[in-house]
Amino acid sequence: MNDVLAEHTELETSVVEWLHLLVGDWQLLSDLSFADLVLWVRTTDGGWVAAAHVRPTTGVGVFVEDLVGRRSDGSRTTYIDDAFRLRRVVRAHTTLWRDDVPVREECIPVVQRDVVVAVLTRHTSFASMRTPSRLEVTYLATADALTMMITQGEFPSGAAGTGGRRGAPRVGDGVLRLDVAGNVMYASPNSVSAIHRLGYVGEMVGVRLASALGDVLPERGPVDEELMLVLTGRVPWRTEIESRSACVSVRAIPLSQDGRRVGAVLLVRDVSELRRRERELLTKDATIREIHHRVKNNLQTVAAVLRLQARRLDDPGARAALEDAVRRVATIADVHETLSSGMAEAVEFDEVARRGLRAAIDLSNRSGHGVQGVLEGHFGDLQAGDATALAMILAELVQNAVEHGFPDRGGLVEVEARRTASEGEKLLTVQVRDNGRGLPVGFEPRHGGLGVQIVLSLLQDLRGDISWQERPGGGTVVRFVARLRDLS
Repeated sequence: MNDVLAEHTELETSVVEWLHLLVGDWQLLSDLSFADLVLWVRTTDGGWVAAAHVRPTTGVGVFVEDLVGRRSDGSRTTYIDDAFRLRRVVRAHTTLWRDDVPVREECIPVVQRDVVVAVLTRHTSFASMRTPSRLEVTYLATADALTMMITQGEFPSGAAGTGGRRGAPRVGDGVLRLDVAGNVMYASPNSVSAIHRLGYVGEMVGVRLASALGDVLPERGPVDEELMLVLTGRVPWRTEIESRSACVSVRAIPLSQDGRRVGAVLLVRDVSELRRRERELLTKDATIREIHHRVKNNLQTVAAVLRLQARRLDDPGARAALEDAVRRVATIADVHETLSSGMAEAVEFDEVARRGLRAAIDLSNRSGHGVQGVLEGHFGDLQAGDATALAMILAELVQNAVEHGFPDRGGLVEVEARRTASEGEKLLTVQVRDNGRGLPVGFEPRHGGLGVQIVLSLLQDLRGDISWQERPGGGTVVRFVARLRDLS
């Protein structure tokens, strides 16, 4: 729709926003009308182009093809021009035929701030010629009321959006038609079922809905006033009614004529099962976060025990090995701490990499070396298993760069990350560069120390490749590519 409006019109921003508001809510009118709706806007050359098209979910549609972007032609242009000029609903004088099915077309002027800004065409199929049921009669009468509100600039309402929590009710879920006092004039079978699940078991028609439900619902305190306003149809809001047995989503659309409220239509939907599943997911998420939190605490306990054991050893080699183990355990704990603070099983890895780099640099600086660290590029979100392996690899490479590159002086360690995609695979390319003393003579990764062996082992899990090279001008460049798993 934005593309059509930008290419063919010069409408003001406020008009575009109004049309978006209408299109965001016109499924309601389409379902009540059992008809296709097409939004036509005037082009810069004086013609008309279709900016949006919607089909009913309650009946048979008219158009199989999408009309968006098409220009109006023939007699339809005349009817659209008349509706735009006369500011009233214009019905085609003759019944049109599409695929041997009679179709009625109507043109409805769309008014904003007392100015016609577009025209809505309604296309109703008469594929099954029969006497309409009471439900259909009520739906069509409500659709006509909404149509008149569009011609008077009173629909849509900015406060009546369909966004928010999942489970927004639609026409097919259940409809209640109220009079100006909030009494039920008509209740569809689905709406009756939803209200009965709340605990009300009496007749619906002729009953003041707010009073009937007020007797069966638990006390809600100050929010009761908001609930009563919705149940009487006075405000275009959405709310949820929860009793001991069910949860029902309700949306009110006040109906007006010449600025005077004449009643309302309420859309209702039983969302009990949907909310139950949402609570289960929240409980599951909370449980997963708690597990990660406890794993992190347990790993920190293990690290503390190893640290105490290292302090009791006289052998410098054994003490250094335990201190390396403490560092590796702390790296894994850092990933679990990140997972414990989020709702998803994914890690925003940039902060983890930043903390790991800082920890390795701080450790070397305690030894009197003035090593600095720089992080460039973007790691992004990683699946939890990939994040743990990558954190270990990065920690080992940075630690090796600090320990072996700068044994007796300061320097710079740079970590650069880049995300790419190749043949459907998500790739992460990382370089760890230092300006230290370079690789030892005859260096062979497969004969390297424990840290190198850990890196090679973890890269197998990531289906990755790694290389060590001398850096021009002095130092070492370690480059590896990891194939990441999809987030799920």
